[in-house]
Amino acid sequence: MRKWQTIFGVGALSMVGACSAAAQGQPKQPPQPMSFFVTSVGVGNGANLGGLAGADAHCQKLAAAAGAGNKTWHAYLSTQASGDQPAVHARDRIGSGPWYNSRGARIAQSVADLHGDTIETARLGNNVSKASAFTEKNETIKGFGDQPNQHDILTGSQPDGRAYTDGADHTCKNWTSSSEGTAQLGHFDRTGGGNTSWNSTHPSRGCSQDNLVSTGGAGLLYCFAIN
Repeated sequence: MRKWQTIFGVGALSMVGACSAAAQGQPKQPPQPMSFFVTSVGVGNGANLGGLAGADAHCQKLAAAAGAGNKTWHAYLSTQASGDQPAVHARDRIGSGPWYNSRGARIAQSVADLHGDTIETARLGNNVSKASAFTEKNETIKGFGDQPNQHDILTGSQPDGRAYTDGADHTCKNWTSSSEGTAQLGHFDRTGGGNTSWNSTHPSRGCSQDNLVSTGGAGLLYCFAIN
């Protein structure tokens, strides 16, 4: 044993000990409960979601049907300043993290991690991808190359998770229009559209359901548990 330890080092002994513990049936850590998902369906009325309240209710309804209704769920959406109403930033609506998908894999540790606020977090990137972004039903979503492609996700946000401040409409009139306006979209599969942003890739062609479908979407949302 001493000769073997001299050759392979203490680390090898530690590995053997870990394997022995696993073989003895010691319990593993339970998977983290779901706190992030992509909606399996949209509201069905294009980008008219009934405002933020309607979008949040949609997330809550789907989460409850999947057995996760004990958490408070918010849609990842920004709204733009209008009249006496200030802008609302998606990043400020989703709690502080960490967030886990339906299979217990971590999506991001914090808001800064999710958005790459520092050089370090930007280099590492978050874990939103086709391999990790599942619906509340623990199902995969059709992305680029699938039929039909549904990788567009409504966000109305800039890459940093904040609302736009220019005069253009990026939120289909703050998620109340299924006709006039446009909505900023992200790609959950990080593919196509000129960049690989999960939350801010390109605008929609319009706000109707047909407009959303024609650009590669279905009016789907990101939902985050805030508690």
